[in-house]
Amino acid sequence: MLFQTTQDIQRAAEPHLPGPPSAAPTRGQLVQFHLGINRHGLYSRSSPVVSKLLHDMRHFPTISADYSQDEKALLGACDCTQIVKPSGVHLKLVLRFSDFGKAMFKPMRQQREEETPADFFYFIDFQRHNAEIAAFHLDRILDFRRVPPTVGRLVNVTKEILEVTKNEILQSVFFVSPASNMCFFAKCPYMCKTEYAVCGNPHLLEGSLSAFLPSLNLAPRLSVPNPWIRSYSLAGKEEWEVNPLYCDTVKQIYPYNSSDRLLNVIDMAIFDFLIGNMDRHHYEMFTKFGDDGFLIHLDNARGFGRHSHDELSILSPLSQCCRIKKKTLLHLQLLAQADYRLSDVMRESLLEDQLSPILTEPHLLALDRRLQVILRTVEGCIAAHGEQSVVASGPAEQAAQTLARLT
Repeated sequence: MLFQTTQDIQRAAEPHLPGPPSAAPTRGQLVQFHLGINRHGLYSRSSPVVSKLLHDMRHFPTISADYSQDEKALLGACDCTQIVKPSGVHLKLVLRFSDFGKAMFKPMRQQREEETPADFFYFIDFQRHNAEIAAFHLDRILDFRRVPPTVGRLVNVTKEILEVTKNEILQSVFFVSPASNMCFFAKCPYMCKTEYAVCGNPHLLEGSLSAFLPSLNLAPRLSVPNPWIRSYSLAGKEEWEVNPLYCDTVKQIYPYNSSDRLLNVIDMAIFDFLIGNMDRHHYEMFTKFGDDGFLIHLDNARGFGRHSHDELSILSPLSQCCRIKKKTLLHLQLLAQADYRLSDVMRESLLEDQLSPILTEPHLLALDRRLQVILRTVEGCIAAHGEQSVVASGPAEQAAQTLARLT
């Protein structure tokens, strides 16, 4: 468990915030979610807390709205050029609810049927609210449990953001469009353009809400560069992109040489390949769980951009290292079977969300296609190196029973 003592539980409770007299007790579902974090994932398979937390984030009134502070804390200083891009394209807010929980709000920037243009670089792509929602469901289906609970919600940007925020800068970026819709755009240090704004219809706006993790002073996290980080420039390549033996180097480096960290990075690559996310430059993990702790799959909004394209380079950790957890492989093989087809399980799971349909049918079918690519990659590795070398055995997993509970 992340918190084990009574003192931990007391410190985990949110400080009392001003609110209506009938507000819920301070120890709401968000704190219960925090108390359930353990070395295997953000929540247990049988946890009843997640569904309650999703319900609360979907329905509880907001009592405040502000820009995010967590990125500043992770950096150790306020470097706003790293938090909000000067273009004003990136926009996310922290919403607090009447039960004193809080969530990261990402508004709708792109219609579901729109694909990312082929000429876009991954680092200038829109952040999609429905990708955050779908990523949570996929992560849960894969039994990773490394994406914070995320839900869709129709937000009244006037009543639930503008009228409850105390941030004067946030107040200043709201305006009424020529179509009489309430709009707002990101805080940016140079120039903001109204064409980058998001607008209600006239006040209601779709968005994703992702549950916050415990504060960094209570549950410290490491932010670690991904060994397969991409070049964030218009030209140039990283070593892994030109050296097919790059993994041999990674295997010699601590902690990838003496823990499950490399296998966890490969899990993350499999997840990113399925959603089409090329923007995994860092990963985070709780320091308490040590080198073998799970990697938190944060910031998935650049997934599900192109259903018509499978970016094979995302799978480089798997194809270059030729290693995979037995549990992960068994789960993927199960999801390739007709009775547990990944697209079918995802389609049914996403019906739970009030913004359903979350993904278009081509994106759902792309999951099945990409799953077959992963399995063929593993088969090629086994043919070249043998199953014992490729498949990392672990405790027996009851993957079929887990999938049955999700369907």
